[in-house]
Amino acid sequence: MGRRCPAGIAVGPLLLFGGLLGLAGASDLPLVTCGSVVKLLNTRHNVRLHSHDVHYGSGSGQQSVTGVSDVDDSNSYWRIRGKTSTVCERGTPVRCGQAIRLTHVNTGRNLHSHHFSSPLSGNQEVSAFGEEGEGDHLDDWTVLCSGSHWVRDDEVRFKHASTDVLLSVTGEQYGRPISGQREVHGMAQQSQNNYWRAMEGIFMKPSELLRTEAHHAEL
Repeated sequence: MGRRCPAGIAVGPLLLFGGLLGLAGASDLPLVTCGSVVKLLNTRHNVRLHSHDVHYGSGSGQQSVTGVSDVDDSNSYWRIRGKTSTVCERGTPVRCGQAIRLTHVNTGRNLHSHHFSSPLSGNQEVSAFGEEGEGDHLDDWTVLCSGSHWVRDDEVRFKHASTDVLLSVTGEQYGRPISGQREVHGMAQQSQNNYWRAMEGIFMKPSELLRTEAHHAEL
């Protein structure tokens, strides 16, 4: 059971990431790092963060973001990147309190939120926005976790950097054309509904920077 914080990918991309130097298998690496491609599980409702080329019929009209129970769905992979207008070098461990972007691998759009109401619960809408990984500052999410870095097995929260809502699932289900998928939205209050854990994916090995910092701390 992971600690809690205090407060099937497409074959082409998979082979591409698999061929890069500095990859680690799921059992080899305890830290989540920039450049990793992961699925994120909402631990309360047992659904993975998901997107697809289906747009909201209300609110912003942007690409929808949902939660799905299917473990093997290739539309549930997200790449971890630095916040808007920054680069987080591949293999750099993500710090607790660091702002990041989550880019949907299959569509190239970033996890995004803004002051629109979500279609089912009326909470804050969460969408996927941008083109080829480039959107705007509303794509930035702060990782809330315990300790110094995001640990793979830990449950964490994602706080929208501009509006302070937490990435959440409360169980509302869509009908057609995405029947059974859960609404994902932003909520101001902390609860069991906004805990997430990194699950399946390709995790980049930590860079030498963290090892150097640890060595200096021991001196």
